[in-house]
Order: sequence, then structure tokens, then C-alpha cells
Amino acid sequence: MATNNSKKGTPQAKINRREDIIEAAVAVFSELGYYRATTAQIAERAGISQPYVFKFFESKEGLFIAALERSCERIVDAFNRIEAPFDQLEAHMAEAYTELTNLYRKEIILQVQAQAIPDEPIRQAMRASFQRVHDAILERFTAAGLEQPETRTFYFLSVGMLLNVITVLDMPHLKPC
Repeated sequence: MATNNSKKGTPQAKINRREDIIEAAVAVFSELGYYRATTAQIAERAGISQPYVFKFFESKEGLFIAALERSCERIVDAFNRIEAPFDQLEAHMAEAYTELTNLYRKEIILQVQAQAIPDEPIRQAMRASFQRVHDAILERFTAAGLEQPETRTFYFLSVGMLLNVITVLDMPHLKPC
């Protein structure tokens, strides 16, 4: 959980508190699933009252979507930070994603869960997140001048999805690195 060294009521304190709630939500959702998790459990994990959760998020669904969006942002940022020669870009991006699956396992579980939730707002958020990751990869591959960037993006995402399954099933021995 993030530490909050800012004074209560300041904009930074509110940002930190919002992040604390998202972090708690990721933990609770990944452990219990979207439907079994409650905002009361999330509030308890964050060390706050349940009504305080609703100062930041309109609903449990909104909180779940915020957690998905943060996870997507982390992936896109990781890919955008990579500095590598064009012929090593794909390998470096694969290493970065493998590292993310190791460091943020609960977020990966959340992503996999979200793919199976039929609630339309969550499906829309998951589609938007997946499209954003797809576009970030395609943009990097295209800008690097890699041959067949669309096909490479498809296969890169396919391997990423397999890494997600390996992560959720807790089978790290199947990871290539």
C-alpha cells in the first residue's frame, strides 16, 4: 500500500488516497473476484471507511474499471520506456511484459477476470484497455521499421495472453525467461 506523507486534504494526499484504494481493490478483486468482493472489504484493506471509497469512486464497478485502467497504463508506460535497437525491440518488450507479470501478478489476475465479466461497462473498459495496449505495440513496431508490424503485434499479444494464463495458474516454470 502506498504511504501517504502528504498533509490530509491536499491534492497530493487525495491522489495518494485514491491510489491506496485502487491498490486495495486490486488485492481484494484478485483474491475474491469481482462479484464476491465488496467495497466494505476494499475499504477495510485500505484502512478507511466504506463511505470514503465513494468519495473517489461512484461504484464498485467504477473502482474495478479504475484498477483495470491503471494496469493498462502500467503496461503502455513500460513499453514506451524501452530504448532498444529495432532488431531487439520485440525481445526487450517481451522481457518488460514478463517482468510486469512477475511484479504485478494481482493486476494480471484482474485483467483475466475482466475478460469474462459480461457487464457492459467493464467489457467496454477492457476493450478500450486492450485496444490501447495493441495500438502502443503496433506503433512501436511500426516506428522501429519491423517487417509485418500488424502480424508481429498479433503474435506478441498472443504470447502476452499466454503469459497471463501462466501467471494466473501459477505456473512460472512455463515462462521462457
